[in-house]
Amino acid sequence: MKLLAHNFLSSCFLKGVKEGYPLILTATKKEVQQHEFNRVFVQRMIPKVNYEVLRQAASSIGEGDNLPECLPEQLHTEEDENTELEPLLKELHRVMVSVEILEGELKCPESGRVFPIRDGIPNMIANEDEVK
Repeated sequence: MKLLAHNFLSSCFLKGVKEGYPLILTATKKEVQQHEFNRVFVQRMIPKVNYEVLRQAASSIGEGDNLPECLPEQLHTEEDENTELEPLLKELHRVMVSVEILEGELKCPESGRVFPIRDGIPNMIANEDEVK
């Protein structure tokens, strides 16, 4: 599971859960795979991603050391080839796309329900009596 996918997952389908976001990530096995840097992809994803959740998830698995507390404002507005932003864009790409959680779990922050991650796939299937 990529950290980008984690950013969009929620357990709001569970009974008694209002938001279920962000899921608490614990990784027992991860790997960093090399992917070709795609500047346009990163710039288009930034407005859609909850950056604080991305940074928190990356930090929780030891991959967030190079991420700033907040994103620079020009990152949200610039789509040109600003070379000043290149290192940050590359790090965001690495964290969102290259970091892969192979084994671990996702935990609902409201109910405590745990969803296992096996072979890189989060199992978000709930029992019939657990869903709204």
